[in-house]
Amino acid sequence: MTRIVIAMVVLAAALSLGGCAAGPNTLGNSPDDEGRVAGFGRGLWHGVIAPVTFVISLFSERVHLYEVHNNGGWYNFGFLIGAWIALSGPAHAGSRRRRARSRE
Repeated sequence: MTRIVIAMVVLAAALSLGGCAAGPNTLGNSPDDEGRVAGFGRGLWHGVIAPVTFVISLFSERVHLYEVHNNGGWYNFGFLIGAWIALSGPAHAGSRRRRARSRE
């Protein structure tokens, strides 16, 4: 009986995660309104501002987290580096503060 329950949970998890898989970017390499495609630099910037953009996107339909008019891999790479910079800074600051307190 427990094997059936475990199998059902694993199957449900696999189906749920499969529904979140990324699909093809049909607008990739097509110019946006300004006539250019987002590359590494814009991906880096979008990654850095991603936390703020996410909050704004919850309240506005005109603001999106990710640029669909991108050149693919380099934009994604820049976005990931930018998000890492934005999200790892507060984590490192908190860990330094804890280490300093533990030394006292």
